[in-house]
Amino acid sequence: MTQTDIKGPKAMFEEFLVDGRFMIQRAISTGEFVFYPRMATRSGATDLEWVEAGGGGTLYAITVTRNRQGSHNVALVDLDEGVRMMSTLPGVETAPIGSRLTARIETGDSGPRVVFDLVEGDRA
Repeated sequence: MTQTDIKGPKAMFEEFLVDGRFMIQRAISTGEFVFYPRMATRSGATDLEWVEAGGGGTLYAITVTRNRQGSHNVALVDLDEGVRMMSTLPGVETAPIGSRLTARIETGDSGPRVVFDLVEGDRA
């Protein structure tokens, strides 16, 4: 699929998640990966195609928010494809920077989203 499709990049990304697929974009001419879905790369390439993300990543940063209901984290993850995305690591409060992660699609009340789990052996 190319960016000339009727749906915008965000809608396409969300549709892939509903179908259980974690897809990111890559410029055909340069091989540059991009995330968050958009119409062009930073270098201006507009020939973007959708490709399956490998699912691996490394924890770049994490912050934990605590309140009366408990705690949750927000993480920045460097995907193996070279792009960074914001997500969460459910099931753990925090993790060491540099931990290896693997992506999965989690379905909740607000729809599907990409979350990450610690690779076995990297649990803090």
